[in-house]
Amino acid sequence: MTTTREYKCEICGTTTENPVHWFIIECADLTLSVHKWSTEGADRDSARHFCGERHAQVYISRWFDSVCVPLRKAQ
Repeated sequence: MTTTREYKCEICGTTTENPVHWFIIECADLTLSVHKWSTEGADRDSARHFCGERHAQVYISRWFDSVCVPLRKAQ
């Protein structure tokens, strides 16, 4: 018996069993990596799923905002 897995976009909530043109992002406090879709990668506990390039970019932008603090100018 084959089990079908459904994936959900982290940004818009779209769900699919056939993620065509989707991306996987894995991130930590200081690292972020973007991957083309693979079932193996998508099934990792650390994987986040995105329905396309635009929503992957939204997530990346938010991640940068959360970890990048403006530098202080030397006085």
